[in-house]
Amino acid sequence: MTDQPIRVLLVDDHSLLRAGFRTILDTQPDITVVGEAATGADAVAQASALRPDVITMDVQMPDMDGIEATRRIVADPGIDAAIAIVTTFDRDDYLYQALDAGASGFLLKNAGAEDLIAAVRALAVGDGMLAPEVTRRVLARFAAAARPAVAAPDPGTLRLAPLAQEPGGRLAPEPRALIEPLTDREAEVLALLADARSNAEIAGALFIGEATVKTHVSRILQKLGARDRVQAVVLAHRMGLA
Repeated sequence: MTDQPIRVLLVDDHSLLRAGFRTILDTQPDITVVGEAATGADAVAQASALRPDVITMDVQMPDMDGIEATRRIVADPGIDAAIAIVTTFDRDDYLYQALDAGASGFLLKNAGAEDLIAAVRALAVGDGMLAPEVTRRVLARFAAAARPAVAAPDPGTLRLAPLAQEPGGRLAPEPRALIEPLTDREAEVLALLADARSNAEIAGALFIGEATVKTHVSRILQKLGARDRVQAVVLAHRMGLA
């Protein structure tokens, strides 16, 4: 962590919700809201111009939905922002598509102020965050729906899509092959992550320190080419580890 505040971009087509989020976040000394957007297209433009650390992204918006905006932002190598989808969770398919697009967290719109603040801080340090109400159900259903075939992740981005050819006509490796670089201990940690365990819970289960867990998680992300814990967890489900 640096001494600089976490820079947040708020994206939602309801101005009152954006105002509420701004009020909550701007009261925190380590967080500052640097911009707002009311449409998906504006979110992409603002993300490029402002280079925020975290983006809270609505799903249903005019001219471009939040899922497509997320996909475009994540695909831009000049933007290094973690994206939290903020939704009413009335359609599960939005969440599955958002995971595929590269979202790093989910928050329900009825969440409390402390949950919003915690989500922003978690995403800023690469931890990712899923609302407790949806964690296991969303990941389990996503894995069940899409486990048969999946492309290998692009460097730095977990792309969950049907098995495809890489440049030059080579077939991307099967998802199980992606676990081969992991040590036995790293595979254990990944399996526990996939069960929605916290660092403290993983440390207790494996009888190791939390600092050691953090080291393992960092190495897992690097080896899998995942942006953050959430994407590593999704990949673990797709590999059948949970």
